[in-house]
Amino acid sequence: MHQNVEDKKAISRREFLFKAGKGAVIVAAAPPIAALLLQGKNLFAAAITSSEAQIDKQTIEKLLTIALSRGGEFAEVYVEYTINNSFSMQEQLIRQANYGIVQGVGIRVLKGAQTGYGYSDDFSFDSLKKAAEVAAFIADQPSSAVTPAQLVMQSHKNVSPVKITPDQVAIKQKTDLLYRADKAARAKDSRITQVDASFADSITMITIANSEGLHTQDERVLYRLNASVVAESNGRRESGYNGGGGRLGFDQFDTFTPEEIANEAVRQATILLESVEAPAGPNEVVLGNGWAGILLHESIGHGLESDFNRKKTSLYTDRIGQVVASELCTVVDEGNIPNRRGSLTIDDEGTPTRKNVLIEDGILRSYLVDRLNGKLMGMQSTGSGRRESFKHYPMPRMTNTYLIPGSKAELHTPDDIVRSVKKGFYAKTFSGGQVDISNGNFVFNVTEGYLIEDGKITAPVKGATLIGIGPEVLTKVVMVGNDFALDRGIGTCGKNGQGVPVGVGEPTLKISEITVGGTAVRAKSMMG
Repeated sequence: MHQNVEDKKAISRREFLFKAGKGAVIVAAAPPIAALLLQGKNLFAAAITSSEAQIDKQTIEKLLTIALSRGGEFAEVYVEYTINNSFSMQEQLIRQANYGIVQGVGIRVLKGAQTGYGYSDDFSFDSLKKAAEVAAFIADQPSSAVTPAQLVMQSHKNVSPVKITPDQVAIKQKTDLLYRADKAARAKDSRITQVDASFADSITMITIANSEGLHTQDERVLYRLNASVVAESNGRRESGYNGGGGRLGFDQFDTFTPEEIANEAVRQATILLESVEAPAGPNEVVLGNGWAGILLHESIGHGLESDFNRKKTSLYTDRIGQVVASELCTVVDEGNIPNRRGSLTIDDEGTPTRKNVLIEDGILRSYLVDRLNGKLMGMQSTGSGRRESFKHYPMPRMTNTYLIPGSKAELHTPDDIVRSVKKGFYAKTFSGGQVDISNGNFVFNVTEGYLIEDGKITAPVKGATLIGIGPEVLTKVVMVGNDFALDRGIGTCGKNGQGVPVGVGEPTLKISEITVGGTAVRAKSMMG
């Protein structure tokens, strides 16, 4: 169920009002959840109760038996119950408020390299049985059907404990963040003519069980606050964006404040009012720390996912143990960093997440492996099986992917790195990028970039792109900074039509050569 404030028919059937600053906002919600919200009840507890009441252990065991009835090798049941809230502000008013529940069951059957998948948002046994039967049809040897193992519950300590969950926060507290961001942006600079802000939170209960006896659950909370602004001066208009969040409690906004978010968006927009055209051609390039790691994510990370390597469509296929990057570089994907946007206690196949060293001192050590590809490649899962929702089957995906200095790297301050460049380009942040896995070609749009002249950062640049070949980028890393940072929690990665939250990070890096393009191109954005 997902009802929108602009859906008048939905509102006429079920609605409640609340006062939020300057306007009255209508939020669509389904009783009795709406009543619980008004009463300040714990919606997460309601979610868990509702989920478990509708599909119990005995039902799951029956579904696994049906899923294997035609001779499948492996079966899995994935149960999801999610409560989503979101609010958006335009023209200093809350223009949209959404309250939605996503619930359903996905059933997967594996037979060799083939996958059968069925799902239902109806928890009645007849509907779930049909989903299991659909998934089972990937196999056609009922005589070889096996009985699933007895389910044994496995518990895991949550890697992202949360103090204040979304259900404990009044709606007005959430919308007040948007008013604060709007006020701060307009007060920061008189050239700001437009401010948009948005807030979203979600709380999820996941249950996973499979034919090998695994039975486990996970609790997932996610917050995010964003602000975008438009600045105008002398007939020129420029925009700026900032935001962040993670698997943290609402109290994160006591330190990562809406004022800070808005002021950074203003800074970006007003700097661009003075920007010049981007220099075209090969350049020495300095990459900023933190969010600039999306270049690593797109140009390198996807090529290390096991499905591309099993199918031999990645430039990294069959290269484990080989030098693929500068010895100054070590690349890690870590799914269990506490409270990060890309973190999970268990992946979406029930495997605990962990720290996976993919490239060590320039040498390729591992791929990102899920269950299916791991079995076919003779490798263990790295806790990298992820899916967008119960409607989707899992595939190998990144979590929090970052570059750290290799053991042989000499660390430099960011100023030292910039001073070493006679003429070049400084790319501080990006709005997104895209890559061709088969040949590594990438294009990235630079949100904030500057010229480097005689060892100094000078004029801001607009419309710049970085163009190159992913694996070549890491071989051209010649200096590594001492300022490693993770991003602020804004990444959403798309693959095969599925979007999942991710994180990135890196220190300041000097690349000996990347082609800088002077015209921005359309690219798949990671800012979801």
